[in-house]
Amino acid sequence: MSGTFFNWQASKLAKYLFYWPTTKMKKVLPMPISSRLIPYPLMLFTCILFVIQTSCAQPLNKKEEYSNQDSLRGSITRERAWWDVVSYDIAITPDFTNRSIEGKNDIQFKVTAPGDVMQIDLQHPMDITKVTWRGKGLSMTRNGNVYHITFPSAMKPGSIEKVTIEYKGKPRIANNPPWDGGWIFTKDKLGRPWMSVACQGLGASVWYPCKDHQSDEPDSASISIEVPDTLVAVANGQLAEQKSYRPGMTTYKWTVRNPINNYNIIPYIGKYINWTETYQGEKGPLACSYWVLDYNESKARKQFSQGIQTLKALEYWFGPYPFYEDGYKLVESPHLGMEHQSAVAYGNGYINGYKGQDLSGTGWGLKWDYIIVHESGHEWFGNNITTKDIADMWVHEGFTDYSETLFTEYYYGKEAGATYIQGLRKNILNDKPIIGKYGINQEGSGDMYYKGANLVHTIRQIINDDNQFRSILRGLNKEFYHQTVTTKQVENYINKQSGKDFSKTFDQYLRTTQVPTLELKIDDSSLKYKWSHCISGFNMPVKLSNGLWLYPTTEWRKLKTEEELTKGLSADKNFYISVKRL
Repeated sequence: MSGTFFNWQASKLAKYLFYWPTTKMKKVLPMPISSRLIPYPLMLFTCILFVIQTSCAQPLNKKEEYSNQDSLRGSITRERAWWDVVSYDIAITPDFTNRSIEGKNDIQFKVTAPGDVMQIDLQHPMDITKVTWRGKGLSMTRNGNVYHITFPSAMKPGSIEKVTIEYKGKPRIANNPPWDGGWIFTKDKLGRPWMSVACQGLGASVWYPCKDHQSDEPDSASISIEVPDTLVAVANGQLAEQKSYRPGMTTYKWTVRNPINNYNIIPYIGKYINWTETYQGEKGPLACSYWVLDYNESKARKQFSQGIQTLKALEYWFGPYPFYEDGYKLVESPHLGMEHQSAVAYGNGYINGYKGQDLSGTGWGLKWDYIIVHESGHEWFGNNITTKDIADMWVHEGFTDYSETLFTEYYYGKEAGATYIQGLRKNILNDKPIIGKYGINQEGSGDMYYKGANLVHTIRQIINDDNQFRSILRGLNKEFYHQTVTTKQVENYINKQSGKDFSKTFDQYLRTTQVPTLELKIDDSSLKYKWSHCISGFNMPVKLSNGLWLYPTTEWRKLKTEEELTKGLSADKNFYISVKRL
């Protein structure tokens, strides 16, 4: 068996042992290795058998295959291109006993080009039962998870139209939320119904009909949730109405005034209690609201004090909280957590760290609650700035993961922040490029978290001016305020504002799995140096541990230096690179 083939099979085994499901599911929230390990001998034996069995059946370097459904979901099809979403007005009634939902979505849209066939996404086993436009029913055909709705004639460009879509069914149930997402029908510890959804990556069309592509966010949204009057329904934005339309049931209507991602529109249903406070932020008073299960109020009040601490630190680094009109909420959820805009899902057990663990292994990650800091950080990167294609999700996760470092630095000092980010490197796998394939709804490597954050930290070192670096972070949130973007737009902005060309650096860290190696050679009081294990033309500057800056290329360069300056010479630890001394 060749070494290459063995490594390939070993990597397959590692995937089954160390990863939670990720394909076409919710993003990979970072997990400590100890949480990924499967301690059961039977499961280990099963995984080994699987690798042995598939090693003969699967050829090496087999090309990945994508279906028509992948393209329909992940690309801007002709049936999507001619219209832009203006607003969603969703109304649902979930049935806890039958694990089903029934509802409708009024989709207001702007016609941008002539078109008469509209693509609407709704995943099996949910069904659209009726489509109405201007009081008339429209015909439709189904192709897997896609409906094509036909209008009588081509729409007039510039017009604002509305289509009402009624639907019902038993949505996909989340097996392991938020990683393996869907609807969550569970019970709290007192046996009362507790419901929510987690659907990033999987898609909002798992539970309501929509244009399920990140590039087209509604400018505003509302969600009305009818529940038994023994329960409370919470969602994004502000509570606009609480009213009973039929005996024993209460409808809660929540409205969102800002653009919002499809996957962020989420209901939470349970026996919630609520309290509020006001944060005096950069744009004035911000309404902060907290919703937790009634029996958790005491410990939640203590833990959720970190909400305003987080807002204060991240406003310093990133600029004003992007959704003052919709407020800021932390909502207890029946899963670990998600960045649901203006209604952050929290399920970390009211303890610091990531489920009580420090992902960095340095101790600093136990000083604060991972879910509060990380998921709140997404309000800037992920919710304010959203990538058009999930292949570019490192923009969400890399910058947000770095918000943990910035939070640590804000309260505990620069050295503490640097120690934390360096500690995260042990979790980097370099299994595949961070950027995924475009147009098929495919994420890149889970390294978008730790490696993405270390890329941002490395760029910060090269800029070598924290005031300028902070200005760039704040500038990104101002330049792309409430917008959907591409990786290239973010790269170009950083290049322009820093006055440095990071093109090769981005290519190296985002589009390959190679960690660049700085080769150093001391010879006759001269220091020779170059980059290896890197892309052609890689030319990233690097600072040495003695403070000396080098400007290596892939060819040997030489610098005359004093002998004492070469003793114990290595690279500054803030650079995510390898060093090889010859």
